[in-house]
Amino acid sequence: MALPSSPSGPTTLRVNGVTHTVSDATPQTPLLYVLRNDLELNGPKYGCGLGQCGACTVLVDGQPTRSCVVPVSVAREREVTTLEGLGDTTSLHPIQRAFIDEQAAQCGYCLNGMIMSTKALLDRNPSPDDAAIHDALRFNLCRCGTHYEIVKAVHRAAQYLQDDKNR
Repeated sequence: MALPSSPSGPTTLRVNGVTHTVSDATPQTPLLYVLRNDLELNGPKYGCGLGQCGACTVLVDGQPTRSCVVPVSVAREREVTTLEGLGDTTSLHPIQRAFIDEQAAQCGYCLNGMIMSTKALLDRNPSPDDAAIHDALRFNLCRCGTHYEIVKAVHRAAQYLQDDKNR
């Protein structure tokens, strides 16, 4: 069944724990466009536009999702989490802190996808080995070659989360 090509009324989304109503998006508008243009959330990046690089990754009901190829209609009645929903400059999430501590970025363009995919991984596997990390991040591209630092950051994030849990 084809989606309508014109707006069918406002779209209500729950993003980072806050309910938003968007009136200008058609049901097939990519979720990424709504997040960036309407909600002014700049964590997810436009990379390839084909769902292949991972720069646009967000969590939809906890699952890593390529927001550049997922229509906004898919996100209705689901919880969407962007990088901004994890933490901010005054209160970093342990994963964000680990990526900074391990200097796991050069240009930083891939970090949104790497961090969001890491969040999904650590939510389901709090102590991943290298193979699990490589598997979870295999569809996130980093052209700068910081893969080694990224894997170290995931291990450090797992430790930070475990330490926080034990306090």
